[in-house]
Amino acid sequence: MTSPKSRVLRTTHLPPVPEMPADARTERSKWFLCVDDGRQWWEYRPDAKEPQSDLDRFWLGQVAEDDGTLPAPQTVTGAVRNSMQFLARLQTESGHWAGEYGGPMFLIPGLVIAWYVTGRSETLLPQAYRIELVQYLRHREVQPNGGWGIHIESPATVFGTALNYVALRILGVPAHDPVCERARKVLHSLGGATGIPSWGKFWLSVMNCYDWNGLNPIPPELWLLPYTANPIHPGRMWVHTRMVYLPMSYIYARRLSAEAHDPLVQALRSELYVEPFDSIKWSAQKFNVCAVDRYIPQSSFGKLAWTVIGMYEAVHSTWLRDWAVDHVRQLCFNEDDNTEFLDLGPVNKALNIIVTYHACGADSDRFRAHERTVADFMWMADDGMRMNGTNGSQLWDTAFIVQAATEAQIVTEYPDTSARALAFLDACQIKRDAPFETYRQQAKGAWPFSNRQQSYTVSDCTAEGLKATLMLQSALGSKRVSDRRVQDSVDVLLSMPNRDGGFASYEIIRGPTWLEALNPAEVFGKIMIEYSYPECTTSSVLGLMAYTKYINDGYRTKEVARAIHRAVKFILKDQRKDGSWYGAWGVCFTYAGWFAIESLVAATGATYATSDSLRRACAFLVAHQREDGGWGESYKACEVGEWVEHPQGSQVVNTAWALLALLRAGYPDETVIRKGVDLLLRRQLPNGSYRQEGIEGVFNKNCMISYPNYKLYFPMWALARYANTYKDPKVVEDAMRGRRVA
Repeated sequence: MTSPKSRVLRTTHLPPVPEMPADARTERSKWFLCVDDGRQWWEYRPDAKEPQSDLDRFWLGQVAEDDGTLPAPQTVTGAVRNSMQFLARLQTESGHWAGEYGGPMFLIPGLVIAWYVTGRSETLLPQAYRIELVQYLRHREVQPNGGWGIHIESPATVFGTALNYVALRILGVPAHDPVCERARKVLHSLGGATGIPSWGKFWLSVMNCYDWNGLNPIPPELWLLPYTANPIHPGRMWVHTRMVYLPMSYIYARRLSAEAHDPLVQALRSELYVEPFDSIKWSAQKFNVCAVDRYIPQSSFGKLAWTVIGMYEAVHSTWLRDWAVDHVRQLCFNEDDNTEFLDLGPVNKALNIIVTYHACGADSDRFRAHERTVADFMWMADDGMRMNGTNGSQLWDTAFIVQAATEAQIVTEYPDTSARALAFLDACQIKRDAPFETYRQQAKGAWPFSNRQQSYTVSDCTAEGLKATLMLQSALGSKRVSDRRVQDSVDVLLSMPNRDGGFASYEIIRGPTWLEALNPAEVFGKIMIEYSYPECTTSSVLGLMAYTKYINDGYRTKEVARAIHRAVKFILKDQRKDGSWYGAWGVCFTYAGWFAIESLVAATGATYATSDSLRRACAFLVAHQREDGGWGESYKACEVGEWVEHPQGSQVVNTAWALLALLRAGYPDETVIRKGVDLLLRRQLPNGSYRQEGIEGVFNKNCMISYPNYKLYFPMWALARYANTYKDPKVVEDAMRGRRVA
């Protein structure tokens, strides 16, 4: 199969998208979350007569905070049981816990642009979805001046504002709508869209609202280079980077764009810039990135390298380009086939849709498969529809809920809930390696972040899935996952330690650190290669230790012990002088600190009394406890690498992580711990849940992502650990101080 050489993506053969009324909105009572074998997606049923589930109503903001069904807790364990009772109401029929995984504000525009340039399929993006996408973008407008940032708590940026403006206009919001007028004002105050970062330049070029000459080249020929002993082969890059730039290189090589005479394209060209579109010197824009957007400074080496690659681009061989494009197209197809068309994440999902449309056509089976799986990424809530950062966090949330319930010693009190969770964990384990080449890590025996169909190995998810499975099988006396499959999981974990003893996220480190100088995405840090992380390392240590505890059949015993020993050395070395660990996947120091302390205690038997490392870690946490007893970190801590207090004060999730860490370390001053426990007790709602507070997660240092289920189970876990440690003290209602430990 040879890739077509046409450059134009036809957009004028269909009628214009109708104008979206400002008050367009769907009925919340007609939305239903569907699940099947770990998959999850929202359906709008305008004629539905059946009632929604508690799960539907919770995410749509329709569950009462006090429905009168639970008694006020008399002890700390009573508060734990109330949380578990609420979680049990939210479990899906597939056995997992579903939830939002949104936050980034650059995901929706890519999908909407892909929808527009590939024929505006109603299957790909139904009318109800489009209405609620607009509602979400209206709701997430930066207040009070307008525009959008890189994520939902970010100030307005060119990246977020220009792309979401385009998305609204595509979806039918007119230029004179106040939300668009405010966004244009913000965008123009930042110099217009010429200074948009590289991913934005790319998407605007697909819409023909930026010139391809304004981008640094994305040559597909890199994929033809030999892999062995070649540090710049894309297969050595971090998996998210390579799987985004793979389809980007196809689209760039063919310069695929919407039709220039499309009336919407012409309108956007006049709306996005502060100067006439045709007067812009596009070749001068390659390194032009607005100061509010840039996170990574432009390196001299990187600028030189991209200039040299640009020189190649100017004289590239046609036959070599055709060969490379065909090779890249096949790798994109391999990614689709390995993941049942879910792909690694929403960015390469949208890009692969365009590749498939161009290579195969809208009537092809491959394009139809893409259409059917877009819904897996879309999440409906009370503020509209967003696009998740993957097709969900099913495994991740479920594994932690199981562990929290296990520590609370209430697994057998919820036999049906626990049995369904075990069935999901059984079904979710990946049973084979990826059949088609995309430079993937070993997968057989791993657990993914979301579901089996997506199929990507993740170190910490494998470990957390393994722990949760073994805990449930022990508590329930049910062996759904055989010892051989457990050994497969051990094999995966033992394939993943890096030379420094630590564990990375998806794969071992394959490339040199100097590749970061070539980072083409100015808004993200540390995206070129894998790195060892204390969080992933801790999960892997605890997963291997759970294996030795529950199975202990002598399988690869010496290798397991060596991996644990080396991992502990990495965690100790990674600790900062002030006693903290930087969190690469959660906000921020409370998150990484909790993980690190868990592994140090479990693997070495250390305690606060015996370990200087633990004493320094606890001192760091205690020093940042707030007057109300809680802890609160701003997402800015992830950006700057230092503790930053949350402007809204203590956060229940940060507080829970700090308490889990202090309790595990054996911190001796109960009054410090009790103050944090009291805060969790005060903030627990009568129905057992907690209100949403600040954003919880992060990736690549500069983009935050939501884990709203964290507030439901980490406080429960912390309270359970406190109850176990201090003999389940009574809880009283204090007229002055609220609910607290007696």
